[in-house]
Amino acid sequence: QVQLVESGGGLVQAGGSLRLSCAASGSIFRFNVMGWYRQGTGNQRELVATITRGGITTYGDSVKGRFTISRDNAKNTVYLQMNRLKPEDTTVYLCKMVLPSTTYWGQGTQVTVSS
Repeated sequence: QVQLVESGGGLVQAGGSLRLSCAASGSIFRFNVMGWYRQGTGNQRELVATITRGGITTYGDSVKGRFTISRDNAKNTVYLQMNRLKPEDTTVYLCKMVLPSTTYWGQGTQVTVSS
């Protein structure tokens, strides 16, 4: 069993920055992809960013150039540095880990950007 615990969400003014963290514990396999998604309209989850264990990254179009994903494999932790935040970035951000046979999600952390 894997547990993902997010932290770092909060309230920030537009143009500000936040750093999210997601710490994984449990049966962590050697090869995994970790990422951040955010709650969209309805039950849709929008890709924010993903990173492989080797450091290959992908980003959603709406955050390219503003957000940076990174990871510390020794700590089984993934980070999301969010800069130049906009009110439309307001939502719940969720951490995701993809293993060869299954996927795990964290509970989410709220990010609120005031205008």
